[in-house]
Amino acid sequence: MRSQSLPAMRGYRRGIARPIGCEGIGLHSGTPVSMRFVPNETGSGIVFHRTDIGVSIPARYDYVVETQLSTTIGIGEHRIGLVEHVMAALAGLGIDDVRVEVNGPELPILDGSAAEFAFLLTCAGIIESDMPRSTLDVLRPVRVIDGNVMAELHPVNAGEPRFPMALTIDFADAAIGRQHLALTMDAEQFRHELAPARTFTLAAEIKALRAAGLAQGGSLANAIVVEAGRVVNPEGLRWPDEFVRHKMLDVVGDLALAGAPIRGRFIGERTGHRMNNRLLRALFADASNYRMVTSAPVLAAVA
Repeated sequence: MRSQSLPAMRGYRRGIARPIGCEGIGLHSGTPVSMRFVPNETGSGIVFHRTDIGVSIPARYDYVVETQLSTTIGIGEHRIGLVEHVMAALAGLGIDDVRVEVNGPELPILDGSAAEFAFLLTCAGIIESDMPRSTLDVLRPVRVIDGNVMAELHPVNAGEPRFPMALTIDFADAAIGRQHLALTMDAEQFRHELAPARTFTLAAEIKALRAAGLAQGGSLANAIVVEAGRVVNPEGLRWPDEFVRHKMLDVVGDLALAGAPIRGRFIGERTGHRMNNRLLRALFADASNYRMVTSAPVLAAVA
């Protein structure tokens, strides 16, 4: 294994050097949660493990069983919810193999972003193996549409960035409104432009959510709350367009459930967890839409 801080061959699968964990609150359950990132065998991918019941669930799009307000994966009656922020951190830092252990049916919300997960993974030490990484190349445009909601993937040409992204959101509340963001996904863009973006909700919806047994652990410490054209949180926003940044963070996490880094262009309009998952299902529904490519790595210094 090679440390991330040493000269390395780009294009090899990455994992972490040592276990690291944290404790927090489940956003929807409102109960205390403990989780750990644990090194996993090279080539095994990302696997979530419920330590309380001894059940492991692969981090893949076809294990997604619920997309209401967050992305939940499951096998049978066993569930692990709110996986998208952890998946975004793993994808953003280019980590391919890790075991995510959690002692309940939901991952902790922490501050509502992916920044603390990315910090933990960096502290654990990101290392490269001797196994080349495969990428999922998009070969044909793939689109899913539901009314005014749209998500699509397009091929990129040789020499273009691996994963350019563009997303537009549109909310009636003036504090959010219509926002657009375009960026090229890489580790630095992720760390500085997406990872700290927090989840958000409308104050008018909180009562109904809690009556439905959701958002029991939500607070101003882990979500932006918007009410009547203003942000309720006393500290304000981290960016004026933090809302679209968080939605793009969700896209990164949801599409990381493809099982391999995607090489393609993403375009979205008002998309959310359900449509992001539908996009992956549409991609994999036709083998002519994609191909798995294992490239010879290029000698480079890893930042």
